[in-house]
Amino acid sequence: MTAPDQIPELTAARRATLMRRASRASVVVALTLIAIKTAAWIQTGSVAMLGSLLDSFLDALASGVTVIAVNHALAPADHEHRFGHGKVEAIAGLAQALIITASALYLFVESVQRFFEPRLIAHSDMGIVVIAISIVVTLGLVRYQIIVARLTRSLAVSADSLHYKGDLLMNLGVIGALVLGGMFGVAIADPLIGLAIAGLLVHSSWQIARQSYDMLMDREMPQEDRDRIEEIVLSHPEVKGIHDLRTRSSGISSFIQFHIEMDPSIRLRRAHDISDEVEAAVARAYPDADIIIHADPAGIEEPHDVVEDGLGSRQ
Repeated sequence: MTAPDQIPELTAARRATLMRRASRASVVVALTLIAIKTAAWIQTGSVAMLGSLLDSFLDALASGVTVIAVNHALAPADHEHRFGHGKVEAIAGLAQALIITASALYLFVESVQRFFEPRLIAHSDMGIVVIAISIVVTLGLVRYQIIVARLTRSLAVSADSLHYKGDLLMNLGVIGALVLGGMFGVAIADPLIGLAIAGLLVHSSWQIARQSYDMLMDREMPQEDRDRIEEIVLSHPEVKGIHDLRTRSSGISSFIQFHIEMDPSIRLRRAHDISDEVEAAVARAYPDADIIIHADPAGIEEPHDVVEDGLGSRQ
């Protein structure tokens, strides 16, 4: 997670607007690329072009899922969903990963068949022009999505951006297949590049699935964020210690809770004021976070959270 103080603060309405615009822009781009790539595939017969066309179909489907997920995730918390609807973004991410994996498997099968039934590519010049247009359009979309994802911390927009980044590399591979197969008659180049594209799709799918799984499983924020939270809390002169820090993310929102230790002789009202001051300090650094603080008297022995990391050590 990028440190919040490096990202300009936006109002909730502005973040919502950016997320909706980015998700809708991806659908428009995907539909445009489907139209021009269909014509190019019919003319060239390239399996690499087919892979790029298939990916654009799936991009449109995945981007449609993103539009629905973003709209739902931005809905305010209600009586049945007190923590909001942010995890819909993670569900959408898993759906995108499944869609991308399916396309990779189909392309793998098509590429293997083309090894045994080689076919020369026709009208490769038309295909190259179409892919060049696709690269320019996709590059513009990815740049916009990266900016929006950075400003809003939206997993759905970030996942959408990730597989469009893969499209850029894929399109370069398609150009290579069209040049080698159509202009130089190297028929094996087309299925080889098709297999490489399938591998790239699987890699993108894994990245998206891992991020989505982490959110659904309430994975802790990165250690640098946890260290930063502790530093902010302990910077208050009347806070003696912090323990039981727990963090998680849900869509663009974060949830932070911890216990702070204070002088046991202070009045309850002062303890309340200190807690409010600490909460305000953490909120300035993490404006999208829901923060819960429990006040403890320093020096009191009580059981703390003890968890094991992946290596078996306790912390």
